[in-house]
Amino acid sequence: MYLGIDIGGTKTLIALFSRRGRVLKKVKFRTAQGSRTFLENLSEHLEDFEKYRIRSIVVAIPGLVQKNYSVKFGNRDWKNIDIFTPISSLFKVPIYFENDANLAALYEAHNLPRRTIFLTFSTGIGGGIVEDNKIIPESSEFEPGHQKYSYRGQAKEWEDIAAASAIGAYYHVDHATELRKKETLKDIADRIYLGLPDIIEKYHPQTIILGGPLGKIFRLYVKYLPKDLEVKLRRPKRPNESVIYGCYLYARQKSQE
Repeated sequence: MYLGIDIGGTKTLIALFSRRGRVLKKVKFRTAQGSRTFLENLSEHLEDFEKYRIRSIVVAIPGLVQKNYSVKFGNRDWKNIDIFTPISSLFKVPIYFENDANLAALYEAHNLPRRTIFLTFSTGIGGGIVEDNKIIPESSEFEPGHQKYSYRGQAKEWEDIAAASAIGAYYHVDHATELRKKETLKDIADRIYLGLPDIIEKYHPQTIILGGPLGKIFRLYVKYLPKDLEVKLRRPKRPNESVIYGCYLYARQKSQE
């Protein structure tokens, strides 16, 4: 069996997978603001999985990964937080750390031909690049949300224009997925389109998957995107669970190396 740990800005999800990828057990808990409390909660919930014969563990980090530490974690500054030790003290198995957007890309691009880019429109805009079912090296430096564009007369980073949180704030709704009016959906398409030509020109993908919360309403706005993009646009298979299933695929790949 394989264990996936998806550390999100709001919730942390732990899932136990069978060898064939079936979820056998799930636990979700709130991601505490303080790193010490978070690590205590993580250890407590991981104890529920000690009785299982786990082959390896993959931890999804919403930030940079260096030597088993997250040096930057979303809207928190958890520098040098040691996530490795509390896990390794409970499980004597290989433990792998990877960026969450890369893992989501790995799952969503699984078995798609050639190069695929996964974009997540959430609190910010992140993404991953996969080719032939492998996360490629360029993915580690892929930060599309920080590119600047001019929109409504202002120069802003793309994630301040097109992230689900930015769109929700602009329209004064809790969740951008609530938006349904035709003109609003056209505006969402315009915001998303801003960064796509540059990504296509630089990375030459065959497919781009538009994920995160905006992936849930993909079918509503995709018809308003310009038709000049020479790529296939797709919605995610599991908008809410791409990362945790990516943990499973990554663990399986590592076990076969």
